[in-house]
This record gives sequence, C-alpha cells and structure tokens, in this order.
Amino acid sequence: MTPEMHPIFEEKNRIQKMLDVEAALAWAQSEVGDVPKRDAQKIASMASTKHVKLSRIKEIEREIKHDVASLVRALAEICGPSGAYVHLGATSYDIVDTANALQMKEALTVIEKRLDEFENVLVEKTSKHRDTVMVGRTHGQHALPITLGFKFAVWMREVSRHIRRLQQCRDRLLVGKMSGAVGTQAGLGEHAQRVQELVMQRLGIEAAEISTQIVQRDRHAELVSTLAGLASSLDNFATEIRELQRPEIGELFEAFEIQRQVGSSTMPQKHNPELCERVCGLSRIVRSLVAPALQNVVTWHERDLTQSSAERFILPEVCILTDYILFLMTGIVKTLRVDEKRMLQNLDVTQGRIMSEAVMMALARKGMSRQEAHELLRKLSIKSEMRNKPFKEILSADRTVIKHLSGKEIDAALKPENYLGTAREQVDRMVKLTKGERSARH
Repeated sequence: MTPEMHPIFEEKNRIQKMLDVEAALAWAQSEVGDVPKRDAQKIASMASTKHVKLSRIKEIEREIKHDVASLVRALAEICGPSGAYVHLGATSYDIVDTANALQMKEALTVIEKRLDEFENVLVEKTSKHRDTVMVGRTHGQHALPITLGFKFAVWMREVSRHIRRLQQCRDRLLVGKMSGAVGTQAGLGEHAQRVQELVMQRLGIEAAEISTQIVQRDRHAELVSTLAGLASSLDNFATEIRELQRPEIGELFEAFEIQRQVGSSTMPQKHNPELCERVCGLSRIVRSLVAPALQNVVTWHERDLTQSSAERFILPEVCILTDYILFLMTGIVKTLRVDEKRMLQNLDVTQGRIMSEAVMMALARKGMSRQEAHELLRKLSIKSEMRNKPFKEILSADRTVIKHLSGKEIDAALKPENYLGTAREQVDRMVKLTKGERSARH
C-alpha cells in the first residue's frame, strides 16, 4: 500500500467521513428551518474523531450490534441536548453511501494522479525510442520490424483511454444521497429535496438522481470493472517486459541494483523480473473483484445486506491494489534498461528472413503477381532456414528474384530500418495527441 492511499482507508478516516455527513445533514436541516441553527452548530463542532472516539463507538456496537447506530449514539451523547437532532430523518445508508463517495473521491484523486504520471513517463519513453528498431513479434515469432517507440506509443494510448474511462466513471460513481429508509425521503419532511441538495453541495459531490435505501451498485461495479481493465493493461505491459527480459531475447530489463540486489537464494547469476511478476500477480486479484462487484448489483427489493459485507473488502482492495501496481509499473518503465545492441542482433536471428514481406512487396512493385511473389518467398524462406544460409544469399541465387530486382534493390529490401512503414509518423502523431490531451486536462 502506498503512503498516499493508506490513510484514505484507515478506519479513523472512514468514521470521520461519516461524521462529516452527519454534520452536513444537521447544517442543511438548519438552513431550511428543520433544526435550530445553534444545535446544528453544536453537532458540527463535535462531529470529529477528536471528540467521537472510535473506542466508544466500538463499545456501543458490542452492545447494540449496529455500526452506524453506534456512531449516531456516540455523536449524540457528546452533543448534549443538541444530540436530539443527530441523524434526524436519515437512514444508515444515507450516511454510509455518502461517506463511501467521499472516500472514493479521495482514492480516485490518488489513482488519477498516478495514471497521469505513468502516462507522462510513457510519453517520454515513446519520444526517446522513436527510432529504436526492434523485432515485432506475432504468435511469439519474428514478424516484421517495429520501433520500441511504437510499442510504447501503443501502451501510452491504452493508458490515455483508461484515464478517460476513469473520468467518465467518476461522474456516475461520486454521488451521495439523503433519501431515507426506502428512498421516498418521507422522514426528511417537506424540505427533503432541498436538504439533500444542500448536504451534497456542502460535501462537494452530486446527489444520486434517484435511489432506494442504497445508492444502486451498478455505479460501484463500473468502478471495479474499470480498474480491473486498467490492471489488465498493466499486466499486459509487465508480461511483455518479462518476455523481453528472457536471456534468449534480452532486449528490455527491469532495473537491478548490482551492488546489493539478490535474484535467487541459490542461483547467483539470476536477475529476475520480480516487480513485473508482482504486477501480474496482483492484477489477477484486482480482476477477481469484478465478479462480486457485479453480484452486488443484485438486491432484494429496496435493499438487503448482501452488498454491505462484500464491498467493505472490495472497494478498499480494488483502489489499494490498483494504486500500488500503478506505482510499481511507473517505476519499472521509468528505470527500464534497453539493450539496443541486442535488439539489432535479434533482427538478424532469422538471417534476414524477417524481411521476406519487404522483398515480396518489392517484387510486386516490379510487376510480379503478389500471390506468385508470396509463394516464391515462402519457398525461399524455407530453403534459407533448412540450409542455414543467409536469406540474401538464397535470394541472390534465385533466377526469378534477380530477374526483377538488382543487388542494390535486394539490399535495400533487407534493411529493417527501410521497412517501418508509418511507425515513426504514428509515434509523432500519438505523442502530439497525448500531449494535447494532457494540456487540456491540466
């Protein structure tokens, strides 16, 4: 858990958020004349964990077996006669759901800041490695050349989409309510709508447009699903780094403190991608929270308690874990070691066969049927592989190839840097787009 996220989900902070809601309710009721202003001021002055002790709330809860009622009684008893107006017309989940929104608001602020930092790191890496040529792989096999900057640009835009998703989700998630036992606001009297409006204004969030005894859990399920999607992307990035750190590939590496860090308790030579593995492992936990979050959408009638127990784990855990793996991934990419020399060496692992499409297209441009060129290059690639001979040598000895292409043209077609298509231009365009979005956001 990061230092920024830890205090948000401490029990003391949760209690304070609930007290903030109680104070806002009393104030709002005093504004419409339902509660004397002096009493509302007294409630607000005492609605703090400085006065309402967690130990006292727990003591009452052991007796009455109800957490919110225990908080209400603890607040009321220190307010003296003004305590008669605490929680007036409200139900437990007016307080709990509104406090949830206040906690989620703090948590999302941390996650959004973390995402913003990660996006910025990717912008820098994308620009830096715009021209760093490497093998592009499909099905785990050498396919065509790409650039490392292009790979980073794909990651960067994936993160940008998650930023937008979270912003859109925020509007639907961060709502509170003051609607009473089944949502009709009957206990709040004739000024109920205005009281709800004032409470939410005071707390800095929106009111749910309509609710039952609880804010409907599709909102929370959307958050968990959105964060699970983000975690899956981080898992994807970490998996790619782990693959490229394999000794037989050796192109990207997690930072390793050579002077002190130990890779294995028994194998001294090992430099394990353990941070990436941690990201992958914890991402699985985040994804596992989607199922109970979706099940929490289902409720009996105007509410039951099946959501309550589950979401006390789900909501803190999804925020804490997502923030932590974002923190890890940002550090990993920021300090990533890139072996550009090995990338160039790996481009030649197939002895030039990675450029077979480039040769095929060169033949097609000279008038040869694309289908004929494809079949010819397929056979010549196999010949190069079976005979363990450089592709250039096989091409230069083929009558059909040399009939259409000169030696200079064959050389040009076999250069990876000549067959990058619009990769560099796409990188430039994506960096410009992302910087524009960042400027607008900030």
